[in-house]
Amino acid sequence: MEYGAILLETFFGFIILFILAKSLGKTQIKQLTAFDFISALILGELVGNGLYDKEVGILHMGFAVILWGVLLYVTEIITQKYKKSRSLLEGSPSIMIHKGKIQREQMRKAKLDMNQLLHLLRSKGVFSVKEVEYAILETDGTVSVLKKTNYQSPVRKDFNLPLESVALTFMIINDGEILYDNLSEIGYDKAWLEEELKKEEVYSIRDVFYAEYDKNNGLYIQGF
Repeated sequence: MEYGAILLETFFGFIILFILAKSLGKTQIKQLTAFDFISALILGELVGNGLYDKEVGILHMGFAVILWGVLLYVTEIITQKYKKSRSLLEGSPSIMIHKGKIQREQMRKAKLDMNQLLHLLRSKGVFSVKEVEYAILETDGTVSVLKKTNYQSPVRKDFNLPLESVALTFMIINDGEILYDNLSEIGYDKAWLEEELKKEEVYSIRDVFYAEYDKNNGLYIQGF
């Protein structure tokens, strides 16, 4: 009976957290602010206590999780309707580099040292502070970078080149298996795919580790 109760409570906790995550929206998962991080810890603790504390049943666990979910939902509504509350509840971005100069006071407030700042810049492909005109520390801990003009990559407009259409790339083979939904999305079928593979001297789908397609560049294949 004890193991059966744990099994039942585990499934119940999984389902209710899944519903809660879907109700709150994808930003709760993707944009992990300090408030979201605390929320995730508390939700995990609530479900964990419900699993292993014999005095806490499904109804107690469900009530606590739903109550916390309502509080999170109300918080989201407040931050959407009242702009002034966003900086308090979600935080606000901070400028770490302004017009090429490092803002030491802002770094101190954000508890950020130079090693951490350089790490964040490298994650954006920037390996020297001299390349940066502006660097903004976002509320989720990432950094947004605007490079100085001399270090920005040229675009087609700079060379007066004609515009080209932008095509979305679809993965159509993954680990030797066809992704039929994506294949249908690009308007082709298995027979077409096999014919294209034969042109590249590939005679079996199972020999392909990865394949993608876009209408501008055609089919790209990588074997095992």
